[in-house]
This record gives sequence, C-alpha cells and structure tokens, in this order.
Amino acid sequence: MAAVGAPPPSSGGLQSAAAALALASSSSLHPPSESQSRIAQLESALKSMSATTASACRACDGLSRRSRHLDSLTSPASETSALLARTSAHLNATSAVLRDAREKFDTVGDCEPSVERLFWGAREACREVAAHAERQGRGGVLPPSMRQLIDSSSGASSGGKSRADDLSRSAKIAAKSVLELASSSEAGSPAPLTEQELYAGADAMEIVRDAHAYFARRREWKSARDVRSDLDRVHRVGVDAMGLLVAGHLTGAGAAVRRKVDGAPDPKARKGRGKSVPKRVATSAAERAEETAAAARDRLQEALQNRDLMKSVGEYEEYLPLSTRAVRELRAIFECLGGMPSDGRGLALQPLKPSLARALPPPAPAAPAGGKVLRTEKVGSGRYADLTLKPLRTGYPHLDAYGEARRSVAYASVDGYCRQLRNARKKSLPGGSAASASAHAKNVDAAARDAVRCIEHAMVVCSGEKGVYRCVVAPSASAAGRGEGGEEGGRGGTTPGGSSVGGGGGGPDPHYRRALAASYSYVAAAAVDRLLDLVEYTFMREAGCASQPGQSSGGDGSTAEGGSAAGAGTDIRAAASAAAAGLRVVDGVRMLGPSLSKLCESPLPDLRGDPGEATIASALCISLHRSTVKNCAKTLENLARSVQLDPLDGPRHRPADARVATVSSDVVHAVRVISPFVSAYRSVSKRRSLPWDPNVGDGAGEMDVFVRFLVKQLLISLSGKAQNYRNDEGPDSQAKSHLFMMNNTFYLLELLGPNDDADGAEGGGGGEDYRITAPWFRQKLTKSFESEKARYLACWEVLNRHLTDVDNRDLAYQSGKEVLSLESGRLLKSRFSGFIEDFERVYVVHRNFTVIDPKLRETLQGDVRGVFLGRYQAFFDKYSRIQFSKKNMENYLKYTPQKLDSLIGQLFAMQ
Repeated sequence: MAAVGAPPPSSGGLQSAAAALALASSSSLHPPSESQSRIAQLESALKSMSATTASACRACDGLSRRSRHLDSLTSPASETSALLARTSAHLNATSAVLRDAREKFDTVGDCEPSVERLFWGAREACREVAAHAERQGRGGVLPPSMRQLIDSSSGASSGGKSRADDLSRSAKIAAKSVLELASSSEAGSPAPLTEQELYAGADAMEIVRDAHAYFARRREWKSARDVRSDLDRVHRVGVDAMGLLVAGHLTGAGAAVRRKVDGAPDPKARKGRGKSVPKRVATSAAERAEETAAAARDRLQEALQNRDLMKSVGEYEEYLPLSTRAVRELRAIFECLGGMPSDGRGLALQPLKPSLARALPPPAPAAPAGGKVLRTEKVGSGRYADLTLKPLRTGYPHLDAYGEARRSVAYASVDGYCRQLRNARKKSLPGGSAASASAHAKNVDAAARDAVRCIEHAMVVCSGEKGVYRCVVAPSASAAGRGEGGEEGGRGGTTPGGSSVGGGGGGPDPHYRRALAASYSYVAAAAVDRLLDLVEYTFMREAGCASQPGQSSGGDGSTAEGGSAAGAGTDIRAAASAAAAGLRVVDGVRMLGPSLSKLCESPLPDLRGDPGEATIASALCISLHRSTVKNCAKTLENLARSVQLDPLDGPRHRPADARVATVSSDVVHAVRVISPFVSAYRSVSKRRSLPWDPNVGDGAGEMDVFVRFLVKQLLISLSGKAQNYRNDEGPDSQAKSHLFMMNNTFYLLELLGPNDDADGAEGGGGGEDYRITAPWFRQKLTKSFESEKARYLACWEVLNRHLTDVDNRDLAYQSGKEVLSLESGRLLKSRFSGFIEDFERVYVVHRNFTVIDPKLRETLQGDVRGVFLGRYQAFFDKYSRIQFSKKNMENYLKYTPQKLDSLIGQLFAMQ
C-alpha cells in the first residue's frame, strides 16, 4: 500500500510497470510468487488512487467556482454597510456643530445682560467714590475717567464721548453702545454691584472671547462677521466697566501709608522679668522737626543697616488699604483681562500675527532717549516734568486704570506731606524778623531737613504702592505666565503661527511684560516727580540757587517763600547756610537714593522689561541725583563767589577800628556749617568739576580742598582791605592795616587752627569742633601774623630814637649848683620833649584801635611794652634824677614808666 497522502503516480510510470509485469509472467511458467502478488496488489491500489485523485480534483474545481460566486454576492453589502457607518458619523458631527453654533450665536443675547449690569454697577460705584472724595476735598486724587462722572449729570455719556475720541474704529462701536446704554437708563440708579454679579460678568466675558475665537476660525460663514462685531461690542463694554471698577476701588482705597504711632513699643522686643518693654527706636515726628544733620545721618545709617528699612525711615508706614472683597474683585478683573493679547491701543479678541506682535508700539509715556529727564514745568508748581501728566497708554485698559488711579493717590500722598511740612515751617518762623540773617539760615536749614524727610516719605509711599501692586497685579501676571486658558483661543493660547499669546508657561509676552513694568513705574514716577520738584524748589527758592551773588534770590525782588530774605546772595552767611542745606540734601539723596531707585523697579524680577530699557521712574531717580548734585555744586560755587566778591570798603566790611572783619567770622561760620558733610561733598566733587577742583572721579579732592580755597580767598579779601587802609590819608593808615591783618589772622588761628593735642589728621572734628590740622594752615597764617606784627611794632620804634644816652662829658652843671647848664639841659629837654611828643602822637592814633580777643590784646600790649618801655625805664631812671630844667621839670617827667605802663594797658580796648 502506498503511503497515505503520497502523491499519485503519473500515467507514464503506470504503463512501464504493467509492461514489466507482463514480461515477467510470459518469461516464466512458474506460478506467481509473493513478490508478484504484491506487485499486483500495488497495481490495483494505484488504479484506485488515480480514480480517487481525479474525483478530488473535480470536487476542488467545483468548490472554487462556488467560492467565487459567493464573493461576488457578499462584496456590495459590505461596501454599503461602511458607507452607512460614515454617513452616521457625519450626521452626528453635524448635529454637534449645529448645537455648538446655536450656543455661540446665542452668546450675545446670553452674556449682554450680565455685561450691562457690570457696567452700570461699576459706573455707580465710581460715582459714589468720586462724590465722597469731592465731599472730603480730595477731588484732586481722582483720575480723569472718574472726574468725568462728577463734571456732568450724565456721567456715562460724557465719559463715553471722551473715550470715543481716543479709540479706534472698532472701539468707537463699543463707545457708541455705552452711549446708547446711558441714554436708555432713565429709571434711576441701579442697585449696588454685588461680588457675584462681578464674577458673572467676568465669566460672560470669558464666554464672549471663546465665541469670538470660534467664529474667527469659521470666517467662511456669511454671518460670522456680524456676530464677531456684536461680540466685540459687548466685550468692549465689559472692558470699560472693569476699568471703571478698577479705578473706583484703587482710588477709593486711599494712600497705601499710615502714620506711625510715636513712642509705640517695639512688638519684637521681649519683656523680661522686672523690665519694661523698650520704646521704639524710630525717632518721633516732633524730634525730626528739630533734628540736626549729624543726628539725621546717624539715624539713616542705622536704618540702612536694618534689614527692614521701611520700618526705620519716615513718619509713616506702609499698609494695604484695600478690603478683602476689593482684593478679590480686583484679582478677578486682572485675571479676566490679564492674559489677552493687545494691538498696542486696546485688547484684541483674536491673536495677533507674530509680525504684528513684534511691531507693537511701546507703552506711553516712555522715558526720553538716554534716560535724561529735563524740567518742563515751573519750579514750585508741584511737577518737575509732564511725563506723569500724560495719560497712561499700555494697550491694556486694566493696567491703564490701575496706573492712573494709583498715580493720583501716590502724588496726593507725597504732595500733602510736603505741604504739611511747609505750613509747619512757616508757623515756626519768628514774627517780625523774617528778613534777619538768623531767620534766613534757620529757614534754609529747616527746608533742607524737610526735603530729606520728604525723601523718606516718598520711599514709604513707593513701598506701599509696591505692596498694592503685589497684591492686585502680580497674581494675574503670574497666571498669565503659566498660560491659563482653553484651546478655543482663550488666555494662554497660541496664535495660528505657533507664537505664544499669554507666555505659554515661560512668562508673559514681551509687550505685556513692558506694560506691567510701565504701569508700576507710572505710579512710582508720580511720587518721585513731586519729590524732585520739592528738592529743586528747596535749592532754587529757599537756598537761592536761582540768583548769583549780587542779585536778589527771588529773581524779581521778592522774598522766597518761608521768609528767605531777598538780596541775600551777597551775604556769606546766607550762602553758607544754602551750601550746608544743599550738602544736607545731597547727604539724604546719597544715602536713600539707591533704596528709592530700587523701590521704583518692578516688584517681579521677570516683569521688568528689557534690561537696557529705562522706565520713567528710574529716569526720574537718576534726575533726582543729578539735579541735587548740580544744585549743590551751585551753592558751593555761590559760597566761594560770595567770599570773592565781599566788598573791600564800607564800615561793615572794613572796620574803622581795625577789628576782626565780618568776612572772617562769616568764613569761619561757613567752614563750620559745611564741615560735617564730608561724604556729601565727596559725592559732589566726584561728579562735578568745580572751579577750585577741576578733577572728577577718584581724582577729586576732599573737603579740605574747598576749605583751603575759602581760606585763600579770605586772605586775598583781607589783603585787599588792608591795602585800602594803607591807601587812606592819615597818620594811622599803616598801623591800622597791620593791626587789621593781625586781628584777622589771629582770629582764624584761634578758631580754625589745630589744638595742641591734635593728631594731624585733615579736618579734625566737625561743626563747632572743626579744626584745620593740615600744616599749611598754621604755617601760612602764622607767617602772615608774625610779619604784620613786626611791621606794626615798627610804628612804636620811633620812640626809641629819643631814648639815647648823653655823653657824660656833655653834661655841664652851673657853678655851685646841681642844675645843668643851659646847653646841657637842652640835650635832655629835647630827648624828653621829643619822646613826649611822639608818644602822644602815636598813642592818640593807636588808642582808637580795637582788639577783641583778650589773649591777643594782652600779647600786643606786652609786645608794645617790649619795644620801648624797658629802654624808657632805664632812660627815665638815669636822667630823672638830674635837674635839667629850673621851672618845668614836672612837664618833662609827666610820663613815668608806671603811667606809660598804665596807658599801654588801656590800648586796644573794645570801643
């Protein structure tokens, strides 16, 4: 048997096998063997297998035909089933699109009531805040948008018209709708806006934005354009409403500072057993009103070393003026509007193309090129530049509303404090003596002290405004940076080109970052601008920087406000008070300026705009330092010029009795009042080239250079006055010139010269203890004093020519008498009479001179005695015993040495 499943043999093989079997049977007559029988069986099996294979092939052919027929029957049914499935999916998608489109088409009708309610509620809330501010006399703090609600009875109409002038074509459509809403509401004011209504309005605006993005992707729809226009109108009404609400909340909150409680205990101090809680270290307002420059410097240095600087400066402290509900509402508004794109003028409901986003204009107002702000307003007007008077235009209405509202509040806070200090200073001036030098000096010093106090207050105001910014604006900025929003083009979405709108997790986009920095800078700039005007007013009007020596300080002959005497430019003491006041202001700016500049920076490090882009607040801080240094340099130059231009004649400038000149005491006073400000002078000399010190930077000189220049100019002035003494006609001209120089040089040595225990340091001490310990001072003045004293004593040397001895051989007596002969007596008579005549002539001249210093007076009297009194004593003792006159002996001997000593002791007495 063939194996099952073996392939059937071919027909040729079967025929050959049969032939072989036939040959074998014919060739042998023997019966078949076992092999032959098996072959026969194999042949039979092969035949059966062949028949079976043929039948199986026929069956396979049949099955193939039937299979092909079945396939031709089932294929059309499968295709039809797939088409039906796709058709069902398309119908379902179309139904969903229709439902979604129906909802989007109904967005205007669904959301407009909530937005209108938000607008009217915000309008009424702003009107109440504005009316309350007007009743309290604080109408000046209202931003323009709120002031319009008070100026007219139809506040919304006037506000809408004014806004329509500044908006683009699409924005005017929104403004027109506001006017329509205003004209249609005549049934009375609506109920106050609730917090839930605000949230509903914010949600409605989110829905409006999503619907606008929905139709923006379906521009091929014929009705899409009209629907987008309506959505834009509703959204702009909501943006205006939120802007009004932001302005109302931030204006009505008031200043972000409050007065400290003087003498309040330090809450961090621990109360020990049996010990009382120590008082607050901060100085009270009453003490600061009389604070000296040294005390203020020590206090500020201690404050700068304190980690919490704001608790150590100023009479006010920062605090958050907003209620909890106001904070929640403001955060909701900023979060609703914060991440939207802007076209540079307002919010855009659709993302901008990358090319347009890169070409957006920067926020306005912007700092001038180079960051140098020039004065545009009048000194004393309360403004330095018009930058903060310009409306804020960042492209984000909520940031504009925040900036203008807090700008007005910050300015009013600093301005009110400045006016308060000025009024208090006016009241403290003594009545009837406003034109005196002491009153002028006191007023100038008080003005400088108040200027430093205003710097401290401006720092506290900026710190408080930074707290408001962190509380209200910063959270929404962080949310915009995280890219919140849906895929329908909401906040944090992406433009079709793939550019980030809300920052995409990497922080806000550059334009929004600049807008955030510009809005805070706008607020801080208002405080710095008011401070800058006050500082320049202190220099120009109070200190008289606007006038040169020899001109009136007011420029028009009027006195400066606060009692400054006009025409004080030629007075050295007035110039010295102005210089000391300027250095005091520089000291305050030098110590507090960096902290103020840091407070004017954006509170968030990643929201400060481009590193090289200066904000108006930082530019004004730089201008504050520049202006202070420049004006202080002017006061120093005016002081030096006043010494140079001190008149050489006149009883006040050139005393008739040769006493110490007024210019000497004035220069000593000037040196003492400016000496405590060594660091402040260094700040000026490093940045300004001065006539006596042209070097700047590290090569600039110290205070000793200026003091040396003042002393040099003083000695030149004294030499000119002494020369005018010599030019006078009279016997006392020479002596008066020499004594005048002696009086003044000795006065300077006594008051400014080094003490015996001086250590040789430059400019030891300060104020009344200031001493010029440099060797040049003692050497120069001592040399001048000794030279003038020698010349002065030479005036007394004329008496010694009569005190010569007479040769004994020339003394002949009358015969039998003790009386000299006539010829011999004439020799002694001429000597005594000549001495008497010259002494009386010299004494009459010198007894009118004055030496105020008792030490110098005694020294000069001793020196005068040393010139001739010793020789006269010997001459008198020798020849007074000889009778050289018969009748008039007492006339020749009327001046005994004791009497001369007494007369010399009466010299130089104060007249």
